[in-house]
Amino acid sequence: MKTLKEEPIFNCSAESLWNILSDVSRCDWVPTVDEIRLEGDCRIFEMEGMGSVKEKILHLDNESMKLQYSAVETKMPIEHLATMQVLKINESSCQLKWSTEIDPEMFAEAIHQGMLVSIEGIKAVIANEAE
Repeated sequence: MKTLKEEPIFNCSAESLWNILSDVSRCDWVPTVDEIRLEGDCRIFEMEGMGSVKEKILHLDNESMKLQYSAVETKMPIEHLATMQVLKINESSCQLKWSTEIDPEMFAEAIHQGMLVSIEGIKAVIANEAE
């Protein structure tokens, strides 16, 4: 199993970033996803290059600003566990600690690129909300 990690810093409050990430039906920060449908504790969406994906929300804690989810149904057989946690640096900046465990490792590069594109998407959403 391969573990991927990204720890970007954002120029917004931790609460602002958490409001974006904790809304598990929100996809405006994921450039390859147009719509997310919720079914119970799962979110379902079409992802470019991956087809239909169903992720189970395993942990959503507003107090610790931590989200954990796992792909439970995908076109390709993969094991996947992602954790996102928002940490306050000061009133106007925060850090996202995002790790993803993926197996088989052959999907790691594509997943990592998806993380990087999504981080840029988050930055764009934050910039739009600041205007």
